[in-house]
Amino acid sequence: MGVEQAPPAHGPPSTVPSPPGPVGHGAGVVHRYTVSCRWSGSTKAGYEAYDRAHEGSASPAGRPIALSADPAFRGDAALLNPEQLVVLAASSCQLLSFLAVAARARVEVLRYADDGEGTMPEHDAPSRLTSIVLHPTIWVAPGTDEQRVRHLVEVAHRECYVANSLRTEVRVEPTVVVGL
Repeated sequence: MGVEQAPPAHGPPSTVPSPPGPVGHGAGVVHRYTVSCRWSGSTKAGYEAYDRAHEGSASPAGRPIALSADPAFRGDAALLNPEQLVVLAASSCQLLSFLAVAARARVEVLRYADDGEGTMPEHDAPSRLTSIVLHPTIWVAPGTDEQRVRHLVEVAHRECYVANSLRTEVRVEPTVVVGL
């Protein structure tokens, strides 16, 4: 039994239309995602001294999140950094894409937990994340065919907007648990 063709996995980014066109599914529709980053302070004392803490937000969520640089770049380890957000975006997108394709295929998913990791070697110029590996563990209802679930993971990976947007390799290495 194949997977039904349906609209993209996640649905529209917002229920509020974004200029210049409406948000939704269909040919010619462009989804727009707006974010804001804010920082204030001084860089006068040099690279070692300025505060990396800043905040970011995205409409319509409204609640800003506190951000910083990676501690390796003098950031605050207690705050999320941009590299973590890229890995988190890939993980979240895979989760949402998988749930969508599983639901369309009428596969009962009971739980999904992922521990992803991004790799950024400092010696490999230009600096960038060179890989993202996601390790989802997926719990499905008793009697579910494990191979079918693995196939749906692959379909979801092909439909993941974030993975499709990155130059970095994104691998998904799932563990499937049938029954609880």
